[in-house]
Amino acid sequence: MKDLIDELDAWHAAGRHAVVARLVGVAGSGPRAPGAAMAVDDGGEVIGSVSGGCVEGAVVTEAEAVRRSGQARLVRFGYSDDEAFAVGLTCGGTVELFLDPLHWDDPARTSWRAAVRRHRPVALVTVVAGRAVGAKLLVAPDAAPAGTLGDADLDRVVGRDALGELAAGSTAVRHYGAHGEARADEVAVFVESFAPAPRLVVFGAVDFTAALVRAAKLLGFHVTVCDARAVFATRKRFPEADEVVVGWPGPLLDELGPALTPRDAVCVLTHDHKFDVPAVLGAVASDVGYLGVMGSRRTHAERVERLRAAGLTDEQLARLHAPIGLDLGATTPEETAVAICAEIIAARSGRSGQPLAATDGPIH
Repeated sequence: MKDLIDELDAWHAAGRHAVVARLVGVAGSGPRAPGAAMAVDDGGEVIGSVSGGCVEGAVVTEAEAVRRSGQARLVRFGYSDDEAFAVGLTCGGTVELFLDPLHWDDPARTSWRAAVRRHRPVALVTVVAGRAVGAKLLVAPDAAPAGTLGDADLDRVVGRDALGELAAGSTAVRHYGAHGEARADEVAVFVESFAPAPRLVVFGAVDFTAALVRAAKLLGFHVTVCDARAVFATRKRFPEADEVVVGWPGPLLDELGPALTPRDAVCVLTHDHKFDVPAVLGAVASDVGYLGVMGSRRTHAERVERLRAAGLTDEQLARLHAPIGLDLGATTPEETAVAICAEIIAARSGRSGQPLAATDGPIH
């Protein structure tokens, strides 16, 4: 939805009506994750994508029916599911989409748009099944909720849970009773998290850093590079970084550490204990989800002794990914950047990092 906001605003200014389709669920394999969105205007123009081309044509037809009726609805598309519309989902899965007429003056949408424009974290909750289908509630950590799901108790319980999903950066369907009761299935809501970009803080302005910055930006990270050496920590060397800081790790992590979350990552690419030890100490004190440290096994063994002497416990040391990156046989800075980013993704998703051919679980 964030990717569509500018074009949707242009449609609004032009007086066009639209239906938004959001991917809310995937059974089996699916080409895109929940939260993917596309919109269809009253002239048949399409923006966005929910499946990379598999079901978009069918969605346009369904969107026209929703636009004419004015009623939001949940639809399923699958390759071999008798209960779903048969379309060419070559991955063999089934996807659920919620098609919703776009009401430009909806309070939740208006607040959502303003928050996204200001890069503020918000969660948009939409009733996709049960009573009051299409009703919306917008929640944020630092603002009063906007909109309603049709029941005050449901608003309170769902709003609390949506803040938890937002903190984790999760987008998912949740089920409740009509008044927010747990372990009930009268109401299904789609909680869509719009969190700021995950952060990557890289300590050390070395050759590997430039490649890592480029790779991380492709993955959507907000990237900060920090090094105490002003001659190396320059905007010219790292033009794609969001921030280049000349300084020591301690002060920067004192500033950023309290805001780091399990979605974020810290990579220490120096080989100087005067720099990497305080960087690790500061990062371990935060809730950062990934902490990778570059260096050979021998270098890391020496580093561990220094960290133990500085007071780190075995549990804290276990948070370190060192030597950094997955075992891909990387040699160049670019290959190393891919290995590091692959390990960050695996750590964030809780996956093993093994080849898919060696596993038998879901591939997404």
